[in-house]
Amino acid sequence: MKHLIIFVHPNEESLNYQLLKTAVKSLQERNHEIEIRDLNKLNFNPVLSLEDIAGQRIGKVSDDVKREQDYVTWADHITFIYPIWWTGMPAIMKGYIDRVFSYGFAYRYDEGVQKGLLAGKLTTIINTHGKSKEEYENSGMNKALSLTSDTGVFIYCGLKINRHLFFDKADRASPETIENWKQQIGNFY
Repeated sequence: MKHLIIFVHPNEESLNYQLLKTAVKSLQERNHEIEIRDLNKLNFNPVLSLEDIAGQRIGKVSDDVKREQDYVTWADHITFIYPIWWTGMPAIMKGYIDRVFSYGFAYRYDEGVQKGLLAGKLTTIINTHGKSKEEYENSGMNKALSLTSDTGVFIYCGLKINRHLFFDKADRASPETIENWKQQIGNFY
């Protein structure tokens, strides 16, 4: 299977980076093809410009966006690994979605009806966040996160969500907890 991993975290010493390495190792052990797009290392430009918007409507995108769209087209399974910051995606990930998952590539409207164009592809989302699971549930944030990312982005574009992992209290997780998370990821693929 062809796996695309879209990763965001600026610190190679971060927990998210450890989770990325775990996913890659697991996929390699199972002889999957893997492409990693580390948006920070790529210095991906997350700003959706007027030129981007005009081009999307006529199917013309910049070279950097086209390259990322080619990776998305190539993949059978797309894994997103990123922390939850201020109850959402880091800006660079949101900008990636804005620019790469564009009209005419990831979705379109047929006679006013929205159609996801990435159907047939699986996605896995791996998120870390600082609050506890209980705090997210009590505030309704868990439902909001699932609605805005899972339904509002991934399902909207036709992706089938294979799994969405939320690892809570990540900023104060014990080594044992982190090892458990790594095992979940390692056993998952």
